[in-house]
Amino acid sequence: MDIERNLGQQPLGELMLELKLTPAHLVKASSDQLNHKMVSRGIKGRRLTGNAMKKIRDALNAASEKNFKTTELFNYAPINAK
Repeated sequence: MDIERNLGQQPLGELMLELKLTPAHLVKASSDQLNHKMVSRGIKGRRLTGNAMKKIRDALNAASEKNFKTTELFNYAPINAK
C-alpha cells in the first residue's frame, strides 16, 4: 500500500499566522523534544506520527494559551510509527 506523504498546507499553518507565531515560538514553548523541522513538516503537510502531532499541538497550546485539538490542526490521521 502506497501512502500519500505530501498532504498540502495544513490548518496549523493558518492558525500560526493568525496567532502571529513562528516555528521558533513553538520550539521554545515546548516541554517535549520538538524541533523546527517537525513544525515545518507539520505546516507543509508532510505526514507525521501521532507523537509528533501531539508535541506540536501541546507546544501550540502552550505558546497561544489556548486549547486546540489535534483534529483542528491537521486534516489527516497520523501514520503508525515503526
